[in-house]
Amino acid sequence: MDYNYYMRSLQVISIAESFGYLNSPRKEREFWVHPFNKSREENERFKKFYLDIRQYPQKFFEYYRMSIQSFDELLENVRPHITKQITPFRNPVSAEERLTLTIRYLSTGTNFVALQYEFLLGRSTIATIIRETCSVLWTILQPKEMPDPNNPDKWLEIANQFYIKTNFPNCIGAVDGKHIRCINPKKEGTMFFNYKKYFSIVLMAVVDADYCFTTIDVGAYGRESDSTVFKDCPFGKKLYSEELNLPAPTCLPNVTDSPQPFVIVADEAFGLHKNLLRPYPGRRLTDKRRIFNYRLSRARRIVECTFGILANKWRVLHTPILVEPDFTDIIVKTCCILHNYVRRRDGYIFEYTLSNPLEGIQNYGNAGARHQGIDVCDYFAEYFLNAGSVTFQPRII
Repeated sequence: MDYNYYMRSLQVISIAESFGYLNSPRKEREFWVHPFNKSREENERFKKFYLDIRQYPQKFFEYYRMSIQSFDELLENVRPHITKQITPFRNPVSAEERLTLTIRYLSTGTNFVALQYEFLLGRSTIATIIRETCSVLWTILQPKEMPDPNNPDKWLEIANQFYIKTNFPNCIGAVDGKHIRCINPKKEGTMFFNYKKYFSIVLMAVVDADYCFTTIDVGAYGRESDSTVFKDCPFGKKLYSEELNLPAPTCLPNVTDSPQPFVIVADEAFGLHKNLLRPYPGRRLTDKRRIFNYRLSRARRIVECTFGILANKWRVLHTPILVEPDFTDIIVKTCCILHNYVRRRDGYIFEYTLSNPLEGIQNYGNAGARHQGIDVCDYFAEYFLNAGSVTFQPRII
């Protein structure tokens, strides 16, 4: 921590103590329901809005980021888990309003203070509803929308789609990490401060060729490198210990010898492995290696575009998430699972893909490369130059 910042913090604490702001008794709750919010039930504000917007499918999609059919299906899945009992004190917030509030927060990133004026609910109530609903969404949707792909047939299906869309054979996914901005946590704050000079947690994700998440890991400290986060996450451990139940090595298209393993493509921040390929390092590369790097980048861009689509649809990821890290983890996981849910039902909107820049990745060298990984890279490079070449390839030489 910066020394001057530390001294200023001590001065602020000292001033607060002198005015009695610290160690003061907790303020008594003044209202059970604030008078400003009492008109919510009397005017049936949400009920009227909800019934009105359902008459206009395009407006509904813009507001909820999904179609009416998708929302209704989602609501029926989570309704039993987010419906509260009626008490003598007050009526509970309906399941429709709880889900709407949560989706509105995720899709706009509006803070809780602004949402209380839109929904006429207290800030603490809004925070509780969003946290509970996000947890339910992840728990209910994860087994259906992001199941464990520990199945050779599933891997083959993903590999076929990658070859059709990117001309990269035997590819079962693209992996990368994304820094999610968060506030400075109360504990271990320096662990969340990354090399980009802001506080963050890491979203590590493997995606398929349809821009959907195959598996994710959320919550690693922002200061850790992508390679370290991947090796420590459950999927990475299974990959490096060869426990992913991948299909047996197979020959590449138009080749009848030298079966090759199924691989995941990544950038230069990751360590080379026989099942994980990264670009050749350096600038003065041979034509064969330049072609390999180009072909690999065409497949790897899928994960970058997926992150762009995710953040442009669920815009809470565009700005620092103003909650504690454990709450941030739940929010990020919910955005990812809703991304899969909506994409498989409603497709995608082209405009969501326009703001997905390929961020510069810190180069961590090639010290961890294995000989098997080098052999696989060299074979793919030779294959792309000959049997696996594409018509537009010579333009990059």
